[in-house]
Amino acid sequence: MTDADNSPGPHGPRTSTDPEPPGTPRHKTTAELQRTLESAGSAVARAAAVDLAQGVGRAAFIFATTVAAALVLAAPLTIAAGSDPLTAYTALYEGSLGGQRPVAETLVSMTPLLFGGLAVAVAFQAGLFNIGVEGQLVAGGIAAGVVGIKMTTWAPVHVILALLAGAAAGALWALVPAALKAWRGVHEVITTIMMNFVAFSVSQFLVKPGGALEGEIPTGTEPVQATAELPRIWEPTRLHLGIVVAVIVAGACWYFIYRTPGGYRFRLVGANPVAARFNGISSSRVIVEAMMLSGALGGLTGAVEVLGTHRRFLDSFSPGYGFDSIAVALLGALHPVGVAAASFFFGLLRAGSTQLQLEAGITRDMITVISGLVVACVAARLLLSRRAARSRGGAD
Repeated sequence: MTDADNSPGPHGPRTSTDPEPPGTPRHKTTAELQRTLESAGSAVARAAAVDLAQGVGRAAFIFATTVAAALVLAAPLTIAAGSDPLTAYTALYEGSLGGQRPVAETLVSMTPLLFGGLAVAVAFQAGLFNIGVEGQLVAGGIAAGVVGIKMTTWAPVHVILALLAGAAAGALWALVPAALKAWRGVHEVITTIMMNFVAFSVSQFLVKPGGALEGEIPTGTEPVQATAELPRIWEPTRLHLGIVVAVIVAGACWYFIYRTPGGYRFRLVGANPVAARFNGISSSRVIVEAMMLSGALGGLTGAVEVLGTHRRFLDSFSPGYGFDSIAVALLGALHPVGVAAASFFFGLLRAGSTQLQLEAGITRDMITVISGLVVACVAARLLLSRRAARSRGGAD
């Protein structure tokens, strides 16, 4: 260390552990990264709003084109995997829509994706990236499972209380990232990802042998009481009442976002925080409200899975619904109706993945590849739209 490195500052000698003052290259890089993430969230919300403003037909066309482009791009990969696209996509169809049980499994897979997609979309409306739906659904699943196991009451009341417990747990799990974002400026992408891993660790601790929620099977709890189960609605399949709840919640989200002052505040902060501030809207309040509502929807995702599909809490009950929900929200243009359509498409992929492996000999991981291609196509469209807008601006 040279004398210059140890030169005294206004509060004594600087050491290598002292925080760097504003204006240093590292400080500038961090600030630029945060601005980039924030502007990206606003850009997604604005692009979705533009698509919807230009008509439902345009939004539907973009949805269909994005799905078709992803399937076309996946075709060479199916050939490389040793099959042909026609066989692979036929297997996907038969495994997801080729009968009563496949259709029911598609709707079973669609249910958590619809809840999760709504969670991501609500946060995006306020310009926020909620990458923590996976952790929030775990927290909601734990809470719903505990209420379903420990509480004793009448059937309708028991189910409602368990669902509300799941929603409350998800909202509280999102409160930490919301508070850090609103009052300390910590970006929610970082904190929500960290909270995911905290949720995973808590889940493993609770259901491990000797844990507080140890059950009759490894990494799982006791079954919830019959009064807390979401009833099956299409025997003899696994389809349960959760799909009806999900559709009702989607309708409620649409009404809130587009027909209430609260939804207007969300959209204004997401589209233009400066304009929102000049109109007397507190961005900090909107951030907390949006993140907690998003977290509540994430918690409902886990609660419905625990009470309807598995009927007990399992440590690994989610195959990645929270992460797939990001693609669902983007493909659905952040609109509840679009999210419902996108969740059906991704549910179709998940339900057909087993048949894809059996008939086409392609690993089920191909579904993850197709999901990634959907996100890539959405991102490419946003990039092309922004470049076209810049070109028109330059021409003017």
